[in-house]
Amino acid sequence: MATPSERPRPKPTPETRHFWEGTREGELRLQRCNACERSYFPPRPFCPHCNADDVTVYAASGRGTLYSYVISHRPAPGFTPPYAIAVVETQEGPRLMSNIVDCPQTPEALQLDMAVEVVFQKLDDEITLPLFRPVGARG
Repeated sequence: MATPSERPRPKPTPETRHFWEGTREGELRLQRCNACERSYFPPRPFCPHCNADDVTVYAASGRGTLYSYVISHRPAPGFTPPYAIAVVETQEGPRLMSNIVDCPQTPEALQLDMAVEVVFQKLDDEITLPLFRPVGARG
């Protein structure tokens, strides 16, 4: 898709620190509300469902399904077209925007509801991105 050195980098904040520490360690970390027991993403210090501030960070399964995507054919810094910009629904419920890798970037290969699993792309010592590939694919 792209060389890691060219790709734009997210800027971690105190609220997202646990997420980026997890990706560096090969974990997809989500948050769960202890009051209503719902998981959520993106990271924040309170539950977006019930507004409780009693939340727990946990390692998610790293599995989910392809919920939606668009195939971009436009060049962008760090990306070689075509590339899929995807929304993945995790087994735990929250949806994440990411990229689908290790498969052709075509509508025939990118089937909605197909099973996907997280893989990690290290950009530098601070940022490792969670990407997704079809379950069973090898990069």
